[in-house]
Amino acid sequence: MTETARLAPPSLDVPLLLTDEQTELRAVLRSFLADSSPESVVRRHMDTVDGLDLGTWKGLSADLGVCGLAVPEELGGSGGSFGDVAVVTEELGRTLSCVPWLSNVVLAQSLLLGLTGHPLADECLATVAEGRARATVAFAEQGRPWSPMGVAITAERSATGWRLSGAKDYVVDGHTADLVLVLARTGAGLTAFVVESDAPGLNRVPVPTMDLTRKQARLEFADVPAQVLGEEGGAEEAFVRMLDLAAIAIAQECVGGAQFVLDSAVDYAKTRYQFGRAIGSFQAIKHKCADMLLAVESAKSAAYYARGVVSSGADAGIPLAAALAKSACQDAYLNCASENIQVHGGIGFTWEHSAHLYFKRAQANSLMFGSSRYHRARLGDLLGI
Repeated sequence: MTETARLAPPSLDVPLLLTDEQTELRAVLRSFLADSSPESVVRRHMDTVDGLDLGTWKGLSADLGVCGLAVPEELGGSGGSFGDVAVVTEELGRTLSCVPWLSNVVLAQSLLLGLTGHPLADECLATVAEGRARATVAFAEQGRPWSPMGVAITAERSATGWRLSGAKDYVVDGHTADLVLVLARTGAGLTAFVVESDAPGLNRVPVPTMDLTRKQARLEFADVPAQVLGEEGGAEEAFVRMLDLAAIAIAQECVGGAQFVLDSAVDYAKTRYQFGRAIGSFQAIKHKCADMLLAVESAKSAAYYARGVVSSGADAGIPLAAALAKSACQDAYLNCASENIQVHGGIGFTWEHSAHLYFKRAQANSLMFGSSRYHRARLGDLLGI
């Protein structure tokens, strides 16, 4: 059955505004990140191989307890919703904090939530939700699509258990995670496995990336011992849902980053003087800032709608919402990050200024979990046009 055949009409009856609790969560997070993860701290950690700000991560996981927001209480979480996760993701997009939020909370927990009911999956979910371990998901492979069709590496059953062979690329925080959740193929189909970071035969190689604030790695599996999560051959539905939730989370992050660069451009336009007047008084700069504002507000509409679809439990609408939000928000972010550099002029091109950090994150986000071209084509297929 195709995605077009499965598609339900999009619902407009979804929550778009933050609840009072989410508004308070956002305020607490913004204050915490301003103190714990200012630009100076981000720069210090992005220059390391690991790229991990463990102090900020401890504050998020242990002190604020936000790492298990969308996990049921009986599995070690807070019993909240994806909307709560989206609030945190947007705030982290404003600061570019070097924490394993995307890998641990968005990817690993989303996959594990789709496999609940299996003892090992439940145990892993509780472990990461409570902050006792950091996890990531290894699914992408060189030159292959970020979808179930792109998973080619295989797992074989031996006398001592399952063994993985092959390689995974673009694994977010893959060289520092304690647990690696791997998508591989068996005779029964697409299957999820868990691998310990120190498993024999596992080689984790950090790779250079444009966005230094989010590290990636190549993982090479040479007859690596692994354990099945869920049922053999039963991981495709959970994997597809994880990809959609990840696309929506990236859209939320893009909104946070785009709002930050808009604010940065406007503030600079008010205080930078040329020819005896603030550059914000020049029509060309006014137009740039106005266009940025329009892009940010449009992106918010798409991202908040997608967040609301997930939070409302309208699962049939998630694929369409994800494709819409990812394509719209990543383009808005990239455009705003580029215009922010133009508004700042010469200083915006320097290493010392923050503008390039957001531009590089926007570039990286534009490719992660599918480009805007991919998601627009997917959107057309889902709508039957």
